[in-house]
Amino acid sequence: MGKKVLITGGAGFIGSHAAEYYAKKGNKVIAFDNLMRSQIFGYSKKSVEYNWSYLAKYPNIKRVKGDIRDEKKVRDTLGDGVDIIIHAAAQPGIPSSIRQPREDFSINAFGTLNLLENTRNICPNAVFIYCSTNKVYGENVDKISLSELNTRYHYNGLKGISEKMPIDHCGHTPYGVSKYVGDIYVQEYAHIYGMKTAVFRMSCVYGTRQFGFEDQGWAAWFVIATLAGKPITIYGDGKQVRDFLYVDDLIRAYDLFIESDLRHAVFNIGGGPDNTTSLLEFLDFLEKQTGKRAKITFSKWRPSDQKIYISDLTKIIKELGWEPKISSMEGIRRMISWVDGNRKYFN
Repeated sequence: MGKKVLITGGAGFIGSHAAEYYAKKGNKVIAFDNLMRSQIFGYSKKSVEYNWSYLAKYPNIKRVKGDIRDEKKVRDTLGDGVDIIIHAAAQPGIPSSIRQPREDFSINAFGTLNLLENTRNICPNAVFIYCSTNKVYGENVDKISLSELNTRYHYNGLKGISEKMPIDHCGHTPYGVSKYVGDIYVQEYAHIYGMKTAVFRMSCVYGTRQFGFEDQGWAAWFVIATLAGKPITIYGDGKQVRDFLYVDDLIRAYDLFIESDLRHAVFNIGGGPDNTTSLLEFLDFLEKQTGKRAKITFSKWRPSDQKIYISDLTKIIKELGWEPKISSMEGIRRMISWVDGNRKYFN
């Protein structure tokens, strides 16, 4: 017998992949989304609601339009309870969080608390997965000793960022702060109310059906811009390094926690040291794969932009037996192929 799964942010990139994953396993899935992404980023509904329409082909996915800040709508959607909640709904853009910090806090912090509290009252035994971010570590990451190479920055004597990295006493951006408020509340509901919760502090997640913009989803945006002949602005010098994680590997990690005996966990998750790239290196790789190179301009660094972020996967490998299966080269080829086959949404 299948389980009942609620995915908030179900029209988004990660949320829609999670919804599809659990639907294919025979579960009853509720995809919950307020469809605000086009409004936040100023892009057409046709593209940013692609995933919402895509999920309609699954008869065991119920799509519910609603806002996680709306207590009645959340209560009604939970109904008599669910077994699993994957909370992917968020205001995901750093620049938009700086422009509208109240809205950012309202969605990311209050929305998470509202969902947690209603879950506790209706179905406290549900497993609660929170999609957090490496941005909770803020500028502490840049206190690590670095070397500057020709095309990238390099950690001196460190393979990646572990969950022990300090979080306070530094700049974060409002987005980093609001996501950490949700992060710590999810932890607290495990500690004080005994709920089974996991926080996944994600690095650069990418894959098919990702509608990246300059403000959010940079890897997808670079692919889209390259294939569509649009200019790209690099903020900083382009030597920033990130570790790529293909979305299918991420959802598999969620499922491993859900099926595990762990009651609570916080995991850094990304592609790890074997799947890293700088912005400059990524543009070179795209040129080799597509034969095209976007027109590049440089601008000043964005606030609290980490020069390097690479996830230390030691904890998640040990506790969940998880590691990435899809290499960054294979994953990017899949994303290029998908964007190329859906040009009408990007030209």
